[in-house]
Amino acid sequence: MESATNLIHYLALKCLVTEPLKDDLALISLLNLEMVNSSVLASLTTGIQLLENLQLKFVNSDEDVSEGYRIQERRDKQNKGSSSVNAMRMKAYLNRERLFGPLQDRRIAHIMTTVGGEALESETLITDLIKAGTSIIRINCAHGNPEIWSEIIRRVKQSSQMLEAPCRILMDLAGPKLRTSNLKPGPCVVKISSKKNATGNVIFPAQVWLSHRGSGSPSHLSPDAVLFIDDQKFFTEIKVGDTLRFFDARGKKRMLKISRVFHVFSGTGFIAECTRTAYVSSGTELYVKRKKGRFPVGQVVDVPARESFIRLRVGDMLIISRDGTSDQDNSYGHTSGAHRIRCASGYLFDAVKPGERIAFDDGKIWGVIKGTSISEIVVSITHAGPRGTKLGSQKSINIPDSNIRYEGLTSKDLVDLEFVASHADMVGVSFIRDTRDIIVLRQELEKRKLQNLGIVLKIETKSGFEKFPLLLLEAMKSSNPLGVMIARGDLAVECGWERLADIQEEILSVSAAAHIPVIWATQVLESLVKSGVPTRAEITDVANGRKASCIMLNKGRHIVEAVSTLDNIINANSKEMKAGVKPLVLSSSLS
Repeated sequence: MESATNLIHYLALKCLVTEPLKDDLALISLLNLEMVNSSVLASLTTGIQLLENLQLKFVNSDEDVSEGYRIQERRDKQNKGSSSVNAMRMKAYLNRERLFGPLQDRRIAHIMTTVGGEALESETLITDLIKAGTSIIRINCAHGNPEIWSEIIRRVKQSSQMLEAPCRILMDLAGPKLRTSNLKPGPCVVKISSKKNATGNVIFPAQVWLSHRGSGSPSHLSPDAVLFIDDQKFFTEIKVGDTLRFFDARGKKRMLKISRVFHVFSGTGFIAECTRTAYVSSGTELYVKRKKGRFPVGQVVDVPARESFIRLRVGDMLIISRDGTSDQDNSYGHTSGAHRIRCASGYLFDAVKPGERIAFDDGKIWGVIKGTSISEIVVSITHAGPRGTKLGSQKSINIPDSNIRYEGLTSKDLVDLEFVASHADMVGVSFIRDTRDIIVLRQELEKRKLQNLGIVLKIETKSGFEKFPLLLLEAMKSSNPLGVMIARGDLAVECGWERLADIQEEILSVSAAAHIPVIWATQVLESLVKSGVPTRAEITDVANGRKASCIMLNKGRHIVEAVSTLDNIINANSKEMKAGVKPLVLSSSLS
């Protein structure tokens, strides 16, 4: 109740014209109205007391002594208000601990890491993430299935117990997000290619991980390709220095030279080097030359299908079809030669109108809707990369100009909620738009008696942002631990890139007034996660993210290194950090 009251006080204060007062208070260095959001009434009361103390200095000793006593009496009565500043701070602290758990080793913020099915390809990835500083693992229910989720959670609990490092589980419900449907899978072939210089000479051979089916590479390795071998004899007969020979999918002779061996939990694995480009498919036979001739030593299995995509350029036409319609269905007409993709959600086709904008894959591609029918939408692409931009399966679709109506929790969400209830510490609720979504969620949680399951409201739509204070007040009626995620990907597309910085600051301020912990999410250290090298802007973004209670990283090839870097930036002891940066002072030569 106190937090809700403070939030209302903060919103009331924001409605007032306080700019002149801010300037006057700044002149006497008394009170910063920008910093009172976590304890509005108590902070204002303290400020008034300080002003009255200043007034006492100007009270005449003979004529206005009684007035001075009255001011002092009022100040004493209001002293309870000043002590409530600490009470409000404690409430924010306790709310954070209820949701995320206690911070370890004098850390100041939690690190959340998103993992998916790829985490099961490595025996040690989960352990390494927790060692590096991860205290919350996030699973997105839009991807994978209960079998994969169960194994991820089992590994998290096992690693957490082994390392004696608490690690909680957040599971995001998929929600009514608009996505492209799955494209027809590409061929089951993996490309192996070495790194070359500008003249085409090999400067670093491709690193290939070889192991038996289901055994991933150690997380500290970043192989260029992974091949599973379905022959146990392979792992007993092969040794470092051997050269494996094979014919690739094109019939080209290629070689893999074994350079290192690793003993992992589930057996033995090898790193092999390949200097020439090769395309390897399931069924490829590997041979080794011995003194008595050439002998088969194993067969490649389980090569995954390559991800299919369409490449869109400015000026291209794209037809979006309902799932279930024929590829030949072209009811809008005269769009021959257009690219095609499907979308399973009927909301999209019922809501959009010609002239409205549409974005794909978190705003990487933009277009304008040229025409609609009951089963198709025709889009003209207005923004893409200079060489075109790929659009693949399960990529986001945003229609910021449309007043689309979603259901709060989808049928899939309700099924997934049963799994979340028995396996996770928190549930992330996607695409919250108004208080009705909160009410439906609360009813479903009450039905299942889930009063201890943490709730994370993902703010990622224009409507969700504009109604954010009302959403918080409605959610705070529940006894469940509560938090907020600033989902900056969809939020930027929906509200405009240029407004994102102000929007995230506003969400932080309003959440602080309600004493609700915030998760800073989307594209945090993305270049570091994907390429191993951060940008300067990413580092300062993380520093700005220290205002939040938790910072989230998405999955990528260099995720363990990114977690370690993030931990160093946000959680290193301030004295240790400052020891390497000497304070700027006037040079002695100027004195």
